[in-house]
Amino acid sequence: MTLDNDNRHDDSGRPAAVPTPAAGAKKGGKATATVAAVCLAMSGALIAGAAVGGKSTDDSTALYAEPDASPAAEAAAVPAAPETAARATDTAVPLEKAQDNTVALASLPQKESAAGPETVPVTPSLDAVIEETARQFAPVAGPETPPESLLEPQEVVRVLSVGRGDTLMAMLTGEGIDRRAAHNAISAMSKVFSPRKLKPGQELHVTLLPPAQQTQDAPFELISLNLPESAVREVRVSRLDDGAFEAEAIDKPTVTRAVSAQGAIETSLYEAAIADGVPPKVLAQLIQVFSFDIDFQREIQKGDRFALLYESVLAEDQVVGHGDIQVAEMTVRGDRRRYYRFKDEHGFWDYFDEKGRSVRKALLRTPIDGARLSSRYGKRKHPILGYTKMHRGVDFAAPTGTPIYAAGDGTIEVAGRNGAYGKYIRIRHNSTYKTAYAHLSRIKIGKGKRVRQGQVIGYVGTTGRSTGPHLHYEVHQNGKQTNPLSVKLPTGKTLTGSQLAAFQKRRAELDAQYATLTAETQVAEKN
Repeated sequence: MTLDNDNRHDDSGRPAAVPTPAAGAKKGGKATATVAAVCLAMSGALIAGAAVGGKSTDDSTALYAEPDASPAAEAAAVPAAPETAARATDTAVPLEKAQDNTVALASLPQKESAAGPETVPVTPSLDAVIEETARQFAPVAGPETPPESLLEPQEVVRVLSVGRGDTLMAMLTGEGIDRRAAHNAISAMSKVFSPRKLKPGQELHVTLLPPAQQTQDAPFELISLNLPESAVREVRVSRLDDGAFEAEAIDKPTVTRAVSAQGAIETSLYEAAIADGVPPKVLAQLIQVFSFDIDFQREIQKGDRFALLYESVLAEDQVVGHGDIQVAEMTVRGDRRRYYRFKDEHGFWDYFDEKGRSVRKALLRTPIDGARLSSRYGKRKHPILGYTKMHRGVDFAAPTGTPIYAAGDGTIEVAGRNGAYGKYIRIRHNSTYKTAYAHLSRIKIGKGKRVRQGQVIGYVGTTGRSTGPHLHYEVHQNGKQTNPLSVKLPTGKTLTGSQLAAFQKRRAELDAQYATLTAETQVAEKN
């Protein structure tokens, strides 16, 4: 029997039976079975081609017969097809794939018949089928990745933390920025923010563009510089198209919200207030309001209470600061005192009681926050001299650097060294009262300057004849030193007329606001 690609006959001239693909699959395994399935799909395609050419048939083996083959010969070849298809189905590619291959095989070469323009399918060789199938199933290549050297440089953002002793110039040039560009950026920033005000711990967000050619000396291009100056203000420096720099200060919008707090004192006012969420800054203000009336070192005891209404400042729904106390209340030994914040006719804010009397007295009894009373007024054995000597003031022990406040409005009469007192300040308040402050580490206000009550005038130290850091505080009345803790001090101003009416209206508003917030807090705590 002789077979070729175009004419398949045995030696007697009859069409030869074609081996079924399934038979080959049994010998060749899965790979052969797949080829068999592809060949079966090819047969379907050629059958379709034959139908188009006017030679419709229902059997794939007819493709291998001569055009004039007898019906008997065709019938002899037909029985093999169903079995072949059934066997091939077990391992064949899905029908969808076979249909795709049918389309592909339909594109293989065809030849014209001798009778005319009709075309007769050319039986492809097995190698051609495999080659065409491989071409159809070959993966599609993606876009080529350009060489790294052709990629555009990408901007990078670096966060720089200011350290002790750092300068902005050194920080920028240390990141590879050209010194001239760094200088121009700093000059632009100086118009809205002084780089000298940078503090350790602050962060700068620097946007850089790496050089196109990565060489050792190639500088980075500075694109922008952002500095969060505070919780509500940001400084931005941006590079313009012409290479110059422009700076702007951006203030975040803020809103003010009223907050109430209250609590009982168990061990100390500080612990009770902090436990109730009162910020330290607000607590310091509360102490200052009542410093005219209460000696927080001696008079506060267990069971006393505090209450206040203060302002909280928010930006982007985050608390960024705190405003002033609007209502301040202390109950000490059963004596309740409440003060309200109000602006008088001269534009000054102050605190007044329910009758419009100012909380301010002529002088503060304790011109320092958080200090411990370490020595009282009167005779005592001097810790350095060793003998009994009159102590004509009171001593408040506190760490070096603790701020000292002016006890009242007045003029600086003395500011400088004064023998055993060390660094010394004396303030003349009026024709009757003067106050003195000794052993300071530093003097902030010079002689002849006008000061307001509560203004910082210096800092605690241990200069002069001193055994440790503390403030020696004296009150002079009519030229004589007197006990600051027992002297009878005059009260401040009292509102009258239209000012008193305006105050009473404001007082009613604050009382209502405080009551509402307190009620809401109590409901929230129960829930």
